[in-house]
Amino acid sequence: MLDESAWGKSRGLDQGGPPYPLVRHLLDAAAMALRLWDVYLSANQRRAIAAGLGCSLEQARGTVALCAGLHDIGKISGFQFCSRHGKAHLSEAFLADVGKIGVERVGHDVAGMQAASAVLEALGFEDAGEGSAVRRIAEIIGGHHGRFHRNDYRRTALWAVQERLGGRTWDLQRGLHGQVVHRLLGEPKVPEAFGAGVAVLVTGVVILADWLVSQEDYVRGRQQALEGSLADHFRRSQADAPAVLREAGLEPVELTYRGFSESYGIDGDPNPLQRSVMDELPAATKGGRKGGIMLVTAAPGDGKSETALEAVRALSQVFDTRGYAFVLPTMATSDQMHGRVAASLRRQAGEGAGLTLLHSMAWLNTAYADEDLRGGGSVLVCDGDEGPGAARSEADLRPRRWLRGMKRALLAQFAVGTVDQALMSVLPVRHNALRLLGLSGKAFIVDEAHAYDPYMQVLLGRLLNWLGTFGVPVVLLSATLPVSVSDRLIKEYLRGAGLKASELKKRHFQAPYPGWLYVDADTGACTSMSLERQREQAAVRSMDLRVRVEPVSHSVTAGARGRLAVIERLVEPVAVGEGGCALVVCNTVGEAQQTYLRLQERYPSLADEELLLVHARFPGNVREERTALVTGGMGRGGPRPARRIVVATQVVEQSLDLDADLVISDLAPLALLLQRAGRCWRHENWWTQHGYPGGRGRPGWADAPRLVVLDPLASAGKVPVQWGEVYAEHLLIETSKVMAELDGDTIPIPGGVQQLVERVHGDRADRFDWDDPAKSAAWSAYRGGEMAARGMADVVVVPRARSLWELHEMHHLQGAEDEWKAATRLGADSVRLLCVHQQPDGRVTLDAAGQEDLPAADAEPTASDVRRVMRRTIPVRADWFTGAEADAHQPPAPWAEHPMLGEIRILRQPVVNGRAQAVQVGKKTLRLDTELGLVRK
Repeated sequence: MLDESAWGKSRGLDQGGPPYPLVRHLLDAAAMALRLWDVYLSANQRRAIAAGLGCSLEQARGTVALCAGLHDIGKISGFQFCSRHGKAHLSEAFLADVGKIGVERVGHDVAGMQAASAVLEALGFEDAGEGSAVRRIAEIIGGHHGRFHRNDYRRTALWAVQERLGGRTWDLQRGLHGQVVHRLLGEPKVPEAFGAGVAVLVTGVVILADWLVSQEDYVRGRQQALEGSLADHFRRSQADAPAVLREAGLEPVELTYRGFSESYGIDGDPNPLQRSVMDELPAATKGGRKGGIMLVTAAPGDGKSETALEAVRALSQVFDTRGYAFVLPTMATSDQMHGRVAASLRRQAGEGAGLTLLHSMAWLNTAYADEDLRGGGSVLVCDGDEGPGAARSEADLRPRRWLRGMKRALLAQFAVGTVDQALMSVLPVRHNALRLLGLSGKAFIVDEAHAYDPYMQVLLGRLLNWLGTFGVPVVLLSATLPVSVSDRLIKEYLRGAGLKASELKKRHFQAPYPGWLYVDADTGACTSMSLERQREQAAVRSMDLRVRVEPVSHSVTAGARGRLAVIERLVEPVAVGEGGCALVVCNTVGEAQQTYLRLQERYPSLADEELLLVHARFPGNVREERTALVTGGMGRGGPRPARRIVVATQVVEQSLDLDADLVISDLAPLALLLQRAGRCWRHENWWTQHGYPGGRGRPGWADAPRLVVLDPLASAGKVPVQWGEVYAEHLLIETSKVMAELDGDTIPIPGGVQQLVERVHGDRADRFDWDDPAKSAAWSAYRGGEMAARGMADVVVVPRARSLWELHEMHHLQGAEDEWKAATRLGADSVRLLCVHQQPDGRVTLDAAGQEDLPAADAEPTASDVRRVMRRTIPVRADWFTGAEADAHQPPAPWAEHPMLGEIRILRQPVVNGRAQAVQVGKKTLRLDTELGLVRK
């Protein structure tokens, strides 16, 4: 007889009665897995799982539910003694036959993996060796806490392990628990084979089902009113599952398409690029079965985001995915896109849809209320990774509170955020299977695909490989992506879909510019945007960008050729003449601050909003305000200022809607120069047709779009030392050479873009020049760095989906279990710095004026306190705070265990005469200036 004294949940429950029986928790999980299969999983996910099992959809459904129903079978082990409350209610039969429990501690996930074969064989399933369903289910059970383990299948080792899991009584009870689950599920037949890639997806379902039925409120309610029979309990679990799923925000919604203009809030008809996707893509996808990948290439400002959303609408209908993940390179661009997507979903009656913002500081977004930061009820798990204090809350169209945990946000039907959150799914971090589950049921959009370095390209390629395996439609967007990179990414996806690498080597995938290329995952057939529509799009966006190269020196004694003197001269028409809008883009924060101060000194008549500084070293709340001010005045809708000079860094390169009359830029790699130039006359064609905002046109001096490049190499100079950490010398040398050829000429936009990108960034065999040692050394260093970055990525990334043999390979690196230990980007680690002010009266405040006190460091911070503090932090390099003095910048001791506050560094600035004083940090000083941001000297 099954012994219900074996418990599954105890912590956080009513201690006055027995703990929650294990068998009932297993039945809860099985019932929830059935509901997830029927409602949450997209049709493409169900098909992929069934194909990986080689069986029917119905048989696959039963197998998934059985995996969920056995996930905690390993708790019939030494786990039963980890709670005094639980142990006190164990039956005498268990206590009298403990075997060798306690000789060696075994986690219940590992115990379940090692005991699963015997349980399944007792149900009549045959262990047919490596890759068999029996062994794969054992791996899934072992991985349900987020990390897969190596399973030792040697019989002698298995018997030795089972002795440590208890005596004969314990073995018998594991079998009886498995029999009950199997019987109430209708005795599903397990297929003979079980693909490893699909097993990862099934593990994600098991983890999700477990978490949903482990919510404290759910378990408490069930504990207080247990049904008389297990069959009745299972029926109730099935009846309760829809409400649990709905409350979690995981029940998908259907959008009502309102037409292009209304759905996306655009005043006007789709442009030719967008229209071609609406008219031509459906025919290209007709008959598709396994997904496909699309590359959209167009100049900045051509509406690629709306093009992608239209493509996803068509692709999702064909391949049966629901929703989409829209990933971008930075938090700032993610925040902006989140607002656009939220507005689009509201217009399409998607208020009930789960929409999450994916990045490490998402919960600071103003879309999240303070009460949201407190999270919902905790999830009662046993390894502590999601227990009280560890669930870091993120940010209706705020998603249901349950979705805001860091590891859960990708499960929402719609998600917008940094690409890093998606790349975590192919790194050996805990719960990567759950991330893959979240991504595999929705379309995947990658914006600014050119913005990722070689290391990230490898990770992105591996993610595309996995998505190709599951038939997920993918859309890549870029204005300046080299063909060699896009070709590699497309081939990775197609390999995942099952096309042979040997055949793909013979092929070359290139999209027209501007335009799109769609490749069917099943056949590899390609469809491109029609030539007619390509010409129409080129004509609509046509612009001849005038290029001027100004040789400059960074020496303070350079006189008229000094960089700052040249910038003064170039912006004079804006500062004291007719006005207009100029954008000055600097390569470093320090140079941006110097430029701003020089212009402020040279043109004192400029009002506050006529000269603006924007960079990443402002406190988060200040940067958000400044970015909104700039985009509000220089965006398509205006109102356009009569006079404005914006001094900025690379933060304006990506996805920010700016239109300047003149763009002045430090020399940068050519692809980035073109991105910066994309902010010049960005909306001219639109305004020509619909009128300028407020009726204010361009000043008389702005008779054409102009890009002025400040080039220190133009007069046989050298790359400034401070740029060495920002850009590769080789790319700057090659760009300088191309710019010299274009000086005084024009770049046809969009027609000349791709050719220029290939000249600098494309794969070419003639980069090494024996007659130019300096150039060759720069190329060798660049190429060596690129190869090293790819090599490092190959070491950490998980195997390709079809190369995975055993699931423990998903966690092949020791010590990389948690997100903060895994690198999605190469480079110096960063920390968040909080600049506080020590007032003369001893108070510590968040502002120099002393109006806002720092939250009490000796008390538990409230959600509002955390928001106030973190919104004022600044991302900086971690290596600034090394050495003996590092302890001086640690947060207060009571904050040390807080998941956010414990990671920050604090700069304690003395206030003298109302002004913050610089603080020595290493060999430099730091000071937060209200106008300049964080100044490091």
